[in-house]
Amino acid sequence: MRVAAIDQGTTSTRCLVVEADGAAWLAASLTHGQRHPAPGWVEHDPRELLRNIRAVLAAAGPVDAIALANQGESCLAWDAVSGEALSPVIVWQDSRTTDALAARSCEDVIRSRAICGLPLDPYFSASKLAWLVENIPAVATARANGRLRLGTTDAYFLDQLTGTFATDLATASRTGLLDLSTGLWSDELCALHGVPRTFLPCIRPSDSGFGQIDGVPVKVSIVDQQAALYGHGCRAPGEAKITFGTGAFLLAVAGPARPDTAGLLPTIAWQCKGEAPVFAVEGGVYDAGAALEWLRRLGLFSQTQELDGFKGPSALSRGLVFVPALSGLAAPYWDRKAAPLFIGMEASTDRRDMVRAALEGIALLTVGLIEAAEAGRGNITDISIDGGLSRSRSFATFLAAASGRAIKVPELHEMTALGLAALCGAETGAARAAFRRFEPDGSVSAQDHARFREAVKKCRNWRA
Repeated sequence: MRVAAIDQGTTSTRCLVVEADGAAWLAASLTHGQRHPAPGWVEHDPRELLRNIRAVLAAAGPVDAIALANQGESCLAWDAVSGEALSPVIVWQDSRTTDALAARSCEDVIRSRAICGLPLDPYFSASKLAWLVENIPAVATARANGRLRLGTTDAYFLDQLTGTFATDLATASRTGLLDLSTGLWSDELCALHGVPRTFLPCIRPSDSGFGQIDGVPVKVSIVDQQAALYGHGCRAPGEAKITFGTGAFLLAVAGPARPDTAGLLPTIAWQCKGEAPVFAVEGGVYDAGAALEWLRRLGLFSQTQELDGFKGPSALSRGLVFVPALSGLAAPYWDRKAAPLFIGMEASTDRRDMVRAALEGIALLTVGLIEAAEAGRGNITDISIDGGLSRSRSFATFLAAASGRAIKVPELHEMTALGLAALCGAETGAARAAFRRFEPDGSVSAQDHARFREAVKKCRNWRA
């Protein structure tokens, strides 16, 4: 089977072709624009994303199956009859609903956690979908005329490409509207947020089939991070991965029962046809690659090669700390009012020192996720990582030292695409068999960790 695995991400749309023998190659990659029309707002043009999906799929050539990964929490509204997008894509990073959610009662917060496992945070889709309904006249008109469709980006893409208005269970679990106990949309949570359930997509297993594109079946649709977990070969409880992209996202397999999460979140890892859902615990850092892109725009570095090759003592051990909180702090803090922080500079501090501190700050926030996942899942001895930052030996070396765990870096970095292909039934073991391993070397001390925790405290609740 020859699979076209499409990873529609926050900054680009990529298509990896996985051949019948497990060999994989990149067919195409296209970047897209990102708009910031107001402070804290992050948007994409849905038509541009759709065009890019079509383009990268065309570059793949003839295939036997198609699989699609989506951004997770990014969502929009569109017309059920014309297919016209009625809104921009509101991206998972967007924080426009922060104040509205802060006004919710403690009872609402507790009830949301009990039903869907998620906090009332603008990261998730529910409040974004409610904002679209409340604030865009075209959406209100389509609702009144019975022509509205609401959903995460996967539902929009599938509807436009195959005529199938559906999402999968893993993606639905990222909305804040799913009842984890039933696998169905929750009437209570839809009412809580003001999201009309009637206009949401149907929910299917991740590999249940989602129609055809030019006669080729779309066999799989799932969230990018869950696809990457599958691509790393994580199947048993406690096996975990971290993907370092725009943000950094840890997922650890939990098993067939909803887990106690120790500050992280319960989520659906995947559901295959005829099988029970597999749960995972999840935690994220909002700004990983996004923080580095900010530093690049400021002129602190220009080439990705500058994210490697650091020598001598860490910036942290020299008292220089960066907390990457441009979009606030995610798990386990859930503090959208946190602000990014550099502290400990001296007259001798140069650009390279600050870049190194940024890499270390991203690593240290993810260490907190690893420890929280271990508290809920048992001993985690090694972590598989992928994404842009995994290509920096300096970063992987520091992460191993800071976490006290072995870090494994696959030679092939397209783990989301490999997971998509594997869920289609393709053989991918050979593609992920080769990896580099980084062992902890004891170079990050308890004092270093205490210094970083103190810096995190200082950045909390800074924004009004």
